[in-house]
Amino acid sequence: MHCDPRFSRVREVFERHFADGEELGAAFAVYQDGELVVDLWDGVADRNTGRPWERDTPAFAYSCTKAVTATVLLQLAERGLVDVSAPVAEVWPEFAARGKAAITVEHLLTHQSGLPVLEEPVPVEEFEDQAAIAARLAGQEPLWEPGTAHGYHALTYGFLVGEVVRRVTGKSVGELVAAEIAGPLGLELWVGAPDEVIPRTARLKAAERPQALKVTEAGAAPTGEGAAPAGAGPAATGESAATTGAGPAATGAGDGGQGRPDDLVAAMTRAALDPQSLMNRALGNPAMHRVQGGANNPVILRAGWPAAGLVTTARGLAGFYRSLAAGDILRPETLRDATRTRVNGPDRVLLLDTAFGLGYMRPSLTFLMPSGSAFGHSGMGGSIGLGDPERGLGIAYVMNKMANALSGNLRGIRLVEAVYQSL
Repeated sequence: MHCDPRFSRVREVFERHFADGEELGAAFAVYQDGELVVDLWDGVADRNTGRPWERDTPAFAYSCTKAVTATVLLQLAERGLVDVSAPVAEVWPEFAARGKAAITVEHLLTHQSGLPVLEEPVPVEEFEDQAAIAARLAGQEPLWEPGTAHGYHALTYGFLVGEVVRRVTGKSVGELVAAEIAGPLGLELWVGAPDEVIPRTARLKAAERPQALKVTEAGAAPTGEGAAPAGAGPAATGESAATTGAGPAATGAGDGGQGRPDDLVAAMTRAALDPQSLMNRALGNPAMHRVQGGANNPVILRAGWPAAGLVTTARGLAGFYRSLAAGDILRPETLRDATRTRVNGPDRVLLLDTAFGLGYMRPSLTFLMPSGSAFGHSGMGGSIGLGDPERGLGIAYVMNKMANALSGNLRGIRLVEAVYQSL
């Protein structure tokens, strides 16, 4: 392990998490101005076998994938192959069906398309057939008028953006990540793990089932204790009884983040415990728990879903953001425009306020950052990847002990805060 003395506080926080029993296995990495200043790992990668977490142990990072997928599409935009402001139907004609002709690529990237759920359960045999899943979405109508509101497209984001990429290039997001980003830059990062990587991937331990929160606990919500990270939710843990394919009504999701904090926490609790809420329907279909072991199953690790299919080391994900900040993946002007906040406010799916640029999360209750110039994406259970061009930072945290959706996850946030305090 390596930790520059300037960042000794980061190591102290990392080690305290293990001493306090908050971690099973985890890794944290930081690049500053291109230099690897923090590279920490500890614990066990598989609690069943006792396999230790090694320097090259990757982990499944859920929605951290979305930022990588957005970057692939933005590379195509730089080359003139995709117009972000143009209708999706220009490259995917079938998508225009059922009132979707005016939906733009930007609407997909900013969670404004009104397609946060797959209305019919996706069969397991389709889990590795992204085009088939995308075709299902092409046949649906939006749940709200596109462009008038945003709601976290937890899984559909990837099938939608991924299909645009496939229509333009004939390749999957995972293939382009390997050829255009991870391969040339030497990053331990895959959207869809190769067979030789799967055996050394950390085995996730699912979060505890959510329990109803007392109103007296609501005061924690604004500071992050009750803030579910984007990509979090009981349906996605593999332990939920979430029913997919429910109708369009979103029980418990009515206030969209409005009202007093105690009302908001109560609404979030209801939504998390309601199998037919918009939150659970968005997070639970395709249902990873339908395959044995959920996200630990090779089918999921290999599938490379562009919204939740990233397998990476902390060093690999931090290196991705290092390279973004340095202008090695996108031109600086492209990144500046992509990280400009496009939507900010009540999220129809997560209920809390969320903020997005073109596929990248911006600071909000669901992306608690010490710096307004930070961008990136969190993942279900607590993983985080972020960049901060103003400070030359690339940071990533991955782990295998999943955080509960309602109690939130402060481990990664504490580590990020320790980095900024060390600058």
